[in-house]
Amino acid sequence: MYACCFKRVFDFVLSLLAMIILSPALIILIISGALKMKGNPFFTQLRPGKNEKIFKLIKFRTMTCEKDSNGNLLPDSDRLTRYGTILRSTSLDELPELINILKGDMSIVGPRPLLVEYLERYNDEQKHRHDVRPGLTGYAQVNGRNAISWEEKFKFDIEYIKNITFFGDIKIIFLTLANVVKRNGISQSGEATMEVFKGNQKEKSEILK
Repeated sequence: MYACCFKRVFDFVLSLLAMIILSPALIILIISGALKMKGNPFFTQLRPGKNEKIFKLIKFRTMTCEKDSNGNLLPDSDRLTRYGTILRSTSLDELPELINILKGDMSIVGPRPLLVEYLERYNDEQKHRHDVRPGLTGYAQVNGRNAISWEEKFKFDIEYIKNITFFGDIKIIFLTLANVVKRNGISQSGEATMEVFKGNQKEKSEILK
């Protein structure tokens, strides 16, 4: 009942209250972001949502747009600024996603919205992560965030989808706040954020045997 009827109401009310309460901080971040990034403080990118419907994700920009001599973007580690590192470590870069939640693109809690190009790389079970709206935070985020493997992330996503409850969402929200304070799982070892998902390597290796 909660998942199909009340979760959307909960998301709308909570995100609206959050935007009102955090409005002074949002204004400061918009101004400081415009100065630090020398222009648009927002980063937008197309992401797949519920039923794989594509929407425009909104975040605060944490990387520059520097390119190499061939016109290709430099690696994330080269473009991630000190200011951007602070935003990511405190999860402040995610705050504009409250707009996505108000619009109905996202939920407070759910599987994180990933890249559109990943859609064709999921196996049949992993595709079910798009049975619900993607979340600002999720079960995978409170169980390792970027410090765990893709396979582990997807297992947590599917486990969440099968057991959506009001009190479960409340627990995930509070655990998220605790992780933000502790700055747990910000990036994967050896990566600026998280390595690219290239598909299910174990399944591919088994097919080749």
